Amino acid sequence: KAQQSEAEIHTREDFRFVEKIFGYLQILSACFVAFAHGANDVANSIGPFAAVVSLARGGAEALTAKTPVPIWILGLGGAGIVLGLSMWGWRVIETIGKKITELTPTRGFAAEFAAATTIVLASRLGIPISTTHTLVGAVFGVGIARGIDSLNLRVIRDIVSSWVIILPAGAGLAIIFFFIIKAVLSSFAGPM
Repeated sequence: KAQQSEAEIHTREDFRFVEKIFGYLQILSACFVAFAHGANDVANSIGPFAAVVSLARGGAEALTAKTPVPIWILGLGGAGIVLGLSMWGWRVIETIGKKITELTPTRGFAAEFAAATTIVLASRLGIPISTTHTLVGAVFGVGIARGIDSLNLRVIRDIVSSWVIILPAGAGLAIIFFFIIKAVLSSFAGPM
């Protein structure tokens, strides 16, 4: 019995050592996620904006399949991401990092590295995806790998429900705003 407890102590020490190493590696994986977030989400938001600026400057003939993006638009997109993260990002980070499943440095590294790799590959392929959705999926994957009991199913249900709700809500609001803008512009320039 004494040898078994000695082996358990040795195993716990090894586990702490590995977790400490992955604590440092998680800093690198978090930087990878930040890079991927900028590469993907900034592009998602500034792409349409760059097209509008190109149209405003040169008309429809200035708009091409690869519209050049001025550096000030990139800066504006980066500032928008920072502003958004500073206002509501903490709630998203808290939900993903603490409420879906228990994360240790090894689990966090696996989730971050998987999410960042997915995001960078999608960005390279020109597929607009959500960094937040990808991170939720990665954390869910780490949790499911540990077993369904390790997941907070109530939080996952709430997240999935919000995803189902936001698509029609976004579409409905876009329709409403389109008709408002159309009405305002047609009052100035005639029918559209």
